[in-house]
Amino acid sequence: MLGQKELEIARSLPAEGCTPIEAQRYTRWLATHHYENFRVASWLLPLRLHRHFYNVYAYCRWADDLGDEVSDPKRATGLLNEWEEELHRAYRGAAKHPVLIAVAETARECDIPIEPFSDLLVAFRKDQTVHRYAKWDDVIGYCRYSANPVGRLVLYLMAYRDAERQQLSDATCTALQLANFWQDVGRDLEKGRIYIPLELAAVHGVSEEDIVSKQFDSNYAGLMRDLIARTRSLFSAGAPLATRVAPEFRVDLELFSRGGSAVLDAIESMGYDTLHRRPALDRGVQARLLGRALISRILSSFRPRHDDGQKPESASLAGRHA
Repeated sequence: MLGQKELEIARSLPAEGCTPIEAQRYTRWLATHHYENFRVASWLLPLRLHRHFYNVYAYCRWADDLGDEVSDPKRATGLLNEWEEELHRAYRGAAKHPVLIAVAETARECDIPIEPFSDLLVAFRKDQTVHRYAKWDDVIGYCRYSANPVGRLVLYLMAYRDAERQQLSDATCTALQLANFWQDVGRDLEKGRIYIPLELAAVHGVSEEDIVSKQFDSNYAGLMRDLIARTRSLFSAGAPLATRVAPEFRVDLELFSRGGSAVLDAIESMGYDTLHRRPALDRGVQARLLGRALISRILSSFRPRHDDGQKPESASLAGRHA
């Protein structure tokens, strides 16, 4: 079975051609047991959507691990190509891999096009051959495939399909990916990758060799301040999305943005040295973020609506599962 020998996440995988119930049991296990800064589906998210979030997460997690956890780039590329072939089979109703069996049901019920699923694989294949980025726009271009499709998938699960919300989501997802890059500089170096734009680093007096040798000084701190400021601007640009969705989704969307901003705060509080340390969010921080998001939701209920009052263009998911 695809990737079974390479990936730890395959240890509980059902057999090929399993039933949708068995496939769903696995995606739920994966989504609730694999480490993330936040749970894939919080207890605030409508219960009817949990299984769809688990299925989308499982797809993304498998694609990411095929690209990141397989040490041989040629083998990883081959597995990613097989994964895309299985994705196309899923859209034809012929998937055999348990994750794609589950994804096929979600794609059908939520009317999700194949593009955001396949776009993710562009980034993961790119990681096998491209390990440096010269310009800021080059990194943003990478995020177009590595992060933005995830946000669009979430919008499809919520039954939103319009360009305005997608653009707001793109800004937030790009910011989240960038926050992860600045958080994981040391980890990425272990994989031979640098996502810091080298031309921007040079402006701050930091060379590629300085980063590889983990030379932390005031120049690197200044570089990280610049990167964080740019990333915060993207979070701000995407912030209105939480006011343009139904109230039942707002806390979860706010948590993503607040969590990403908290990572940036953690980098600042530790003095910007992400070469030697990786900032992480403990449970106390997560609880405070949740509390702030809840307070924001309560307060918003007492304010005039600032969104356009537009309902999702497609039928509501509640109606689909009624």
